[in-house]
Amino acid sequence: MGDTTVTTTEGREEAVPRAVTAPARPGLRQRLRTPRRPRLWFEILLIAVSYWTYSLIRNAVPEQRGQALRNADWLWRLEHQLGIAVEQSVNHAVNSVTWLIVGMNYYYATLHFVVTLGVLVWLFRSHPGRYAATRLVLFATTGVALLGYYLYPLAPPRLMNGGGFIDTVMVHETWGSMASGDLKNMSNQYAAMPSMHIGWSLWCGLTIFALASVPWARVLGLLYPTLTLVVIVATANHFWLDAVGGVLCLCFGYVVASAWYGRVPYALPRLPEPRGEEAGSGRRRAGRAARR
Repeated sequence: MGDTTVTTTEGREEAVPRAVTAPARPGLRQRLRTPRRPRLWFEILLIAVSYWTYSLIRNAVPEQRGQALRNADWLWRLEHQLGIAVEQSVNHAVNSVTWLIVGMNYYYATLHFVVTLGVLVWLFRSHPGRYAATRLVLFATTGVALLGYYLYPLAPPRLMNGGGFIDTVMVHETWGSMASGDLKNMSNQYAAMPSMHIGWSLWCGLTIFALASVPWARVLGLLYPTLTLVVIVATANHFWLDAVGGVLCLCFGYVVASAWYGRVPYALPRLPEPRGEEAGSGRRRAGRAARR
């Protein structure tokens, strides 16, 4: 930008500096919506507090046993009408293979947490620009699931009266469910709808499929929620329709994150914009290099 000139009464031209308008600083909402590099200490604290809060609220839901059992009976009848009530057959068939059902019990107890945390760590390290938005999907999904536990208490198939289901954890004396055996007093046994095993595993699978660059990893991403669906049914912890509830909660999570960031989380840049101090130091380094 150059200087403008004006003519004075004496006929001389004088240079008048042209005003330079500083760019407008983005508002708070725009700054919050702009992906930033996540801070490790904050993420560890946030995840720990969020999971503690989720567990506290979930377990604080009154165990409405009578209503939960009535809802389970109604859901089981509905599945019969829809022709999808095969959970009992799957439960009995898999239970007949001891090593398989024991493995599924431990799968149900551990991978739900291990894989989800693993995907969060991978996002943090390899896709920091997409981390916050994808994490928001998970948080919104889990948050709306809490409403399901309050509004629709549901007994899992293994706790139904006369349902004929086998509680595989009790039979094989494994610790594959927080709601069975010695751990049953630590968890709400009637919070089966929606299934967060499905909500979280599908979140993991879609994230891996969308962002992984290795083909076999993308295939595993799709297999993980599929296998989880088989596990939750074979262990008699959920109905098929509980899984549908988990998928609907996940859809809500994606809507929330997409509305907040203006696009699907996976479409955001892999690397975030530098923070103000990082950008300033980068410009100073570039300026010093240019002067040399």
